[in-house]
Amino acid sequence: MTAYDVIVLAGGAAKRLGGADKPGLRVGGRALLDRVLSACADAAVTVVVGGRRATARPVVWTREVPEGGGPLAALGAGLRLTTAERVLVLSADLPFLGRGTVDALLTAAGEPGREGALCTDPDGRDQPLVAAYRAEPLRRELALIATEHGSLAGLPLRLLTAELDLARIDAGFDASFDCDTWDDIAAARARIREHGAVLDEWITSVKNELGIDLDVDTALLLDLARDAAHGVARPAAPLTTFLVGYAAARASAGAGPDEAAAAVAEAARKATDLALRWEAEAEASGGEAAGAGSSGGGTANGTAGGAGRDAGREGTGTP
Repeated sequence: MTAYDVIVLAGGAAKRLGGADKPGLRVGGRALLDRVLSACADAAVTVVVGGRRATARPVVWTREVPEGGGPLAALGAGLRLTTAERVLVLSADLPFLGRGTVDALLTAAGEPGREGALCTDPDGRDQPLVAAYRAEPLRRELALIATEHGSLAGLPLRLLTAELDLARIDAGFDASFDCDTWDDIAAARARIREHGAVLDEWITSVKNELGIDLDVDTALLLDLARDAAHGVARPAAPLTTFLVGYAAARASAGAGPDEAAAAVAEAARKATDLALRWEAEAEASGGEAAGAGSSGGGTANGTAGGAGRDAGREGTGTP
């Protein structure tokens, strides 16, 4: 993929959130801004237009002039700090934006004759802040708008998008879902806990929190935990997965993410084989014990070894 830059608009008054710091609100334990940044981690330059804050990865900060001047003013401020041929433009309140949508936008924006691409929501409405633009026509149109109106402050985005030849990408509900109200925040928090999504969301959050860039085979590790719990004991599940991670880290020290993922898979395979051997031994021992108990080698009353225990007590003078 050709290099691209990204501009994330993280300003705004968030009036429908009572003036809350919207980019800093957490969904799935991660700030909305960090969730957006994770979808475009390979950008050559990442510019965030808004107030400075801690972020999960380094970014370039700037502010629109005047502050609070709206999305076109913010876009103009961010564009001045980019150099790539294509520029991804995103709002900072997209909790479910994924890498697939980013790739689709960049690919469509690179089609011959196109000046960019933007997402449309399920109702067919354009989303100009979930978009990729060719830098040259973007600069041209912003300059023309600023000349015509005196500045970019307070102007709507449709003045820009109406003049550009843009492809439309139907990226579905998730990619265009933004958080403008507290109800939106609540819906996003509930959505990531839905069955079928919660584990992927949790693993992604943990990796971001720990600074790990690693593809995790969730099914492999869950199978290992199940086999350890069933074949050994319940507490063996978390302890075993910890030891697998430690062993993989040692085996892949200094290697890249692909080698690290392979090391996890190999360590998990060895631990799974061991857990299955433990389970097989337990089942075999249980069968052997049952066979011994029904073989007729016990006492007359069917209690194997009972006479020996009584005799032992008699030999020690136990009444």
